Amino acid sequence: MSQATTRMPPSPAGHAGCRFLVEVVIPVHNEEHVLAASVRRLHGYLTATFPYRFRITIADNASTDRTWRVARALCAELPHVTAVRLDRKGRGRALRHVWSRSDADVVAYMDVDLSTDLDAFLPLVAPLISGHSDLAIGSRLTRGAAVARGVKREVISRCYNLLLRTALAARFSDAQCGFKAVRTEIAWALLPEVEDEAWFFDTELLLLAERNGLRIHEVPVDWVDDPDSRVEVWRTALDDLRGMARVARRMLTGGFAAPVPGRARSGPPPGMARQLPRFALVGGVSTVVQLVLFLLLRTVMGPLAANAVSLVVATVGNTAANRRFTFGVRGRQGMARHHLEGFAVFLLGLGLSSGGLALVHALVPDASRALEAAALIAANSTATVLRFVAMRAWVFHPRRLRGPARSGTSTPVDAASIDAQEQTP
Repeated sequence: MSQATTRMPPSPAGHAGCRFLVEVVIPVHNEEHVLAASVRRLHGYLTATFPYRFRITIADNASTDRTWRVARALCAELPHVTAVRLDRKGRGRALRHVWSRSDADVVAYMDVDLSTDLDAFLPLVAPLISGHSDLAIGSRLTRGAAVARGVKREVISRCYNLLLRTALAARFSDAQCGFKAVRTEIAWALLPEVEDEAWFFDTELLLLAERNGLRIHEVPVDWVDDPDSRVEVWRTALDDLRGMARVARRMLTGGFAAPVPGRARSGPPPGMARQLPRFALVGGVSTVVQLVLFLLLRTVMGPLAANAVSLVVATVGNTAANRRFTFGVRGRQGMARHHLEGFAVFLLGLGLSSGGLALVHALVPDASRALEAAALIAANSTATVLRFVAMRAWVFHPRRLRGPARSGTSTPVDAASIDAQEQTP
C-alpha cells in the first residue's frame, strides 16, 4: 500500500544536542507544480530557524501526475526529507498512515501551498514539546490572525465553525486550517477512534480530543488563500455535514471516546441517561399532536401549509415541555430566549419535513394521507436526533443556564440537572 524512500538522517548541525524530534507531514495529490518549491522553502526555513530536530515527510496519496517522481528527487536532494506513497486518496488516510508509524515526539502537518506563514510553526509546536498542551491548531478566526481570501470561502468557513460550536459544543475556533500538530502519544490514542479518511479527519480528531478532556492550543496565523486550490468546496461541505451527523450519533450513544490515560470516558455523557427517556417521551407526544393537527388541517389547506402550522404549534409545546421536564429549567427567566432558539431548531425540522413531503408528492403526485403521514414520521425521526443535540449542546447547555446566576440574577434551574451535565463539554 505504501513505500518509503528514505529514513531519518543524523541530526542536523546545530541541533545535535536536542532530543526532541518533530515530524512535519505534507499530504499531496497531483501537486507536481508546487511541491518542489514548497518543500525547499520549508526545509530552508526549518534548517535556519527551528531549534528542534525535524523530519519532513511527503505523503503522496494516489497522485496520477509526476508528484511521486518529484517527491523522490527531493528525498535525494535534501537531508531530513522522506516520502511515502499510498495507493488511495484522502488527506486523513495519509496523515493516519504517517502519524501512526512516527517515532517523533510531535507530529504535525501543513498544506503543500504553505498558505500559513511559517513563523507560526514554532509557536504551534512549542506548547506540545513543553507538555502544556496536547494538540495545537492554527486559527484564521481568532484575535490576532490576518487572513486574505475570497468572500465565499470566508462565509463558508465561518458558518461551518459556527455550526460546530452550536450543534456539537466545539470550543476551538477553526477546524479547517491546514496547520496542526499533536503530541505523538496522543495521536496514537486518538487515531483508532477517528473514522474519517478525508477532509473531515481534522474536525473529528479535534472533537474527539475535546470529548476526552485534552487541551487544544490555538495560534493566530497569517494566512493567504491559494488561488490555485482545487478543493471542491461544496462537496467538501456536504461531506463535513455528514461527518457531523455521524459524530453526533456517536456522542448520543456514548461511543465517542478514546483510551487516553486518565482522561477517557466510558458510557453515555453525564446527564444523558436521565434526559434521553424524557426527551423521547416529550417527542413522542408532540409527534402525535402534530400528526393529529396535520390531518385535521389537511382538510382545509395544502400539505406544506398544514405541516408548517401543525409543526409550529407542536414545537412551542415541545420546547416548553423539554425546558421543564428534560432539562429541569423552571421559572420565566430566559424563557423568551429558549423559545426563540427553540424556533431556530424548529426551522430544521420544518425543512426536513417539508422536504420529505415535497419529495413524496414529486414521486407520487396523488399521494394518500397515510403516505404523507409516513413521510412526516420519517423526517421527524431524523430531526429528533439533531434536535436533541441542539437543545443539549446549545439551547439548554449547563454553562448557559448558569450564566444569569453569575451576573447577579436568579434563574430557577433544577440543580440535579445542572450537576448531571456539568462535565459535558
